[in-house]
Amino acid sequence: MKKNIKWLLLASLSFVACNKSDDTVTEAPVTAGSADFSKYVALGDSFAAGYSDGALFKKGQQNSYPNILAVQFSQVGGGAFNTPFCGDDNKGGLLFSGTTIQGTRLYFNGAAPVPVAGPVVTEVLNHLSGTFNNLGVPGAKSYHLLAAGYGNAMGVPAGLASPYFSRFSSSASTTVLADALSQNPTFFSLWIGGNDVLGYATGGGVTTTESPSTGNNITSNATFDGAYNALATQLAAGGKKGVVANLPYVSSLPYFTRVPYNPVTLNAAQVAQLNSGFATYNGGLTYAVANLGLSQAEADRRKVVFVVGKNPVIIVDNYLTNLTGYSIPSYRPATTADLLVLPASSFIGTLVGGNPAAINGVSVPLADKWVLSKDEAAEIKVATDHYNETIASAAAANGLAFVDAKAIMDQLVNGGVRFGNYHMSATYVTGGAFSLDGVHPGARGYALIANKFAEAINAKYGSTLKAVDLGNYQIQYPASL
Repeated sequence: MKKNIKWLLLASLSFVACNKSDDTVTEAPVTAGSADFSKYVALGDSFAAGYSDGALFKKGQQNSYPNILAVQFSQVGGGAFNTPFCGDDNKGGLLFSGTTIQGTRLYFNGAAPVPVAGPVVTEVLNHLSGTFNNLGVPGAKSYHLLAAGYGNAMGVPAGLASPYFSRFSSSASTTVLADALSQNPTFFSLWIGGNDVLGYATGGGVTTTESPSTGNNITSNATFDGAYNALATQLAAGGKKGVVANLPYVSSLPYFTRVPYNPVTLNAAQVAQLNSGFATYNGGLTYAVANLGLSQAEADRRKVVFVVGKNPVIIVDNYLTNLTGYSIPSYRPATTADLLVLPASSFIGTLVGGNPAAINGVSVPLADKWVLSKDEAAEIKVATDHYNETIASAAAANGLAFVDAKAIMDQLVNGGVRFGNYHMSATYVTGGAFSLDGVHPGARGYALIANKFAEAINAKYGSTLKAVDLGNYQIQYPASL
């Protein structure tokens, strides 16, 4: 009865599309407009860094949207754009004092995403010298860009500093913003805020109060507002020009949409056995309605009844009325409004301790960390909406170009985006926009983002930057690069 969620088997995966047009077109000259791209710095998180397939590696960094933009800027006076590259092996991963703290990147082996084989070679403590224009830091939240010591390698083991920023920070006490401003930039990009909700989301909505070791809270509105406005104001001081982007709902990423809520297929004998097992629980709900004030509507939501055919997984929902004092746990069947995280695909249907009667997601409800419930997703939406209002206001107040990344994601989810011969969507593995970690773009996805940033810059500053050809960027990276 074990339920395995199988990965989509690709009969053919085209890594680089080669459809080209032979038509000769006379193009208008590329101009900078009122912008000055001679010294460009990029601030942000893993998206700015070029993180992809669950790791940071050189080829992914080269295909980051800031690196793509920098090439476009070079056509109109843009200067050198230095990136703190990882090792030339292109496997990804990080070492700290010789111990692996981040594994290698994923690739699609024809049946499933698997890690690239081989040792990790990028050592955090091998500090890079020089000044870097790409200041994207995987894992960074809004306020981390202002945090002194965020690049202090000695704080990495305790989680007080970033292993990524520690590799290239100008000093142990500096901030990401300070390292940007010290370069006297003439133009900047700022895309930050996704991680202010992402950790909460990927952890299934488990907070640090619920689990100090694994929880991750949503950044408060006040903290985000203070950090973001400080970043935008200081970067734009003196009339400097730049581009900022708002945030999509992270719950729309493939990480939360790949695993269906109802992957459990049962026959009549299995149904009878499972329903017998949940009879006591269902009886407790009836008792709670009659004696404990539980509403009939909530009891109906919580009732567990399996049927022949497809069934939803059973989950723990801490937003339900707490009846544990009466030995009635907070269980209910998942619905279409609940989002199972990507790693749940290999966990649902496994056995607890090898016991064939203890099936995760079926007879044993999934713990909170495996599911972003509809209430948790609603919390993320409320926070993201507020962050986006702050970002839009900061862009207007400082005269900055603005990218509506939320609208781009909405397009990718609802029908996809077409560019010439190419169609991109948010579909996991085959959609062309996202990498195998289900959160970060692949090379073509980053190229799409760069084009959208260029469009916004052109609209605001009268530039005539050209879009890059998406066909020149891979859909997925192969095992060897």
